[in-house]
Amino acid sequence: MTTHYLFRSRAEALALAIHRQSFRRCLVMVAVTLGLLLVYLCLGSTRIPPMDVIATLVSPDTSDHRFVIQTLRLPRALLALLVGAGLGVSGALLQQIVRNPLASPDIIGISDGAALGAVLFLAWFAGTVSLTWLPPVAIASAALTATIIYALAWKPGGTTAVAPIRLVLVGIALAAALKAVATLVLVMSPLSTTVQAYIWLTGTVYDAQWQDVTRLLPWTLTLIPVAMLAARALTLLGMNDEQSKGLGLAVGRYRLLLLACSVGLAGSAVAFAGGMAFVGLMAPHLARRYTGQTSTGLILGAGLTGACLVLLADLLGRVAFLPQDLPAGIFVSGVGAPFFIYLLYRRRA
Repeated sequence: MTTHYLFRSRAEALALAIHRQSFRRCLVMVAVTLGLLLVYLCLGSTRIPPMDVIATLVSPDTSDHRFVIQTLRLPRALLALLVGAGLGVSGALLQQIVRNPLASPDIIGISDGAALGAVLFLAWFAGTVSLTWLPPVAIASAALTATIIYALAWKPGGTTAVAPIRLVLVGIALAAALKAVATLVLVMSPLSTTVQAYIWLTGTVYDAQWQDVTRLLPWTLTLIPVAMLAARALTLLGMNDEQSKGLGLAVGRYRLLLLACSVGLAGSAVAFAGGMAFVGLMAPHLARRYTGQTSTGLILGAGLTGACLVLLADLLGRVAFLPQDLPAGIFVSGVGAPFFIYLLYRRRA
């Protein structure tokens, strides 16, 4: 009996394999995510019974809760799910590419690059240029940051184009520089801009609109499947480069492709929700608990886990301190920082 499910396209040009046990556990995680989404839609300053929520989703035109659910809560919940999924998969890709379990978009500087672009936009162009340009600016900044990291980590003439350890060290150094520049910009900006930027940098999906969901959705639906189709290469990238090349893998090409997927997912998530620190770090580690080390299962699991983390954090931000609505990033960081210290302690040797 085969141990994997195999999905093929009709022309068999594309194929995707996933371990049966990992797939079943991911299905359970899908059910958990849907249950958490239902709880999210029920709770708030106005509590709505679960059956009324379901009835509103099925037949919104006849429901008294249409505005609360469809306008206020559902787009915010969906944006939180997309942001968490993107950051979770981005972190899983980075950890495998650089072979470092402590790697994540915010640690090696990609999220900081996106955040700096957004801060500069808010400081220089807010009030004169439409805020609809904020996401493209953040995504472009993340891509530029990743390009700089990749270029500085390049080893001319070496057997490996980009050494993983160089990528991490360069990223950490550049992240520190980017944070310093962002802080300097905020200090020199008007108070109103500074407050707005600080709330955004903390990480929040407050005041999410349907247009935000529709703008982020193409990034998620494009880049995560690309990463899954390259899952075999991702597994080999976790090995020694010489071994990977011996098995016929174009190491540099696939590392660049998967790094681009990671950058796109992280940059788009930061563009719409600000700096959600530690989601990309925690989600892959938690996902490995139930998916194992298989790359396809890990990508699915990290996406689902990241989605649940951000959704749960935003739920706590909405209901734990009513009538205040706190940024979800506060709760993610509150759990992520001790988790990071725990990982450092486990790997202290």
